[in-house]
Amino acid sequence: MRNKFLGQGEYGYHPIRKIKVCLSGLRYAIRYDFSVAYKVYLSILMLFICIVLHQWIDALLVMAATGLVLIAEMFNSAIEALCDFIETHENEKIKVIKDISAAATGISILLWVVVLGAETVKFLKNY
Repeated sequence: MRNKFLGQGEYGYHPIRKIKVCLSGLRYAIRYDFSVAYKVYLSILMLFICIVLHQWIDALLVMAATGLVLIAEMFNSAIEALCDFIETHENEKIKVIKDISAAATGISILLWVVVLGAETVKFLKNY
């Protein structure tokens, strides 16, 4: 889609292209970022269990927590890569930016662990 402000890009909206770009980024994150990959695989396992046991609300909760943690992880990776690209030497301001990004990711990971842990305990207790 053409950017009105920058005057760049192609004319027209192409939803298929947008989906391809999104899936390409997700595939790259899963393939090259272990912190994204293991979360995806653990969440898929938990989602499979929820679906097999017909626990639809639990499946939605796991998907929401997983979505949040994946968004945070990928933003964190993008911010860190951009900071490393801009400044190759150690810089205190860049360190603060990376630390804040890591803190946001840490909060989302904590939420994800609590949700998956609670779901695991629930399934072990009931089945």
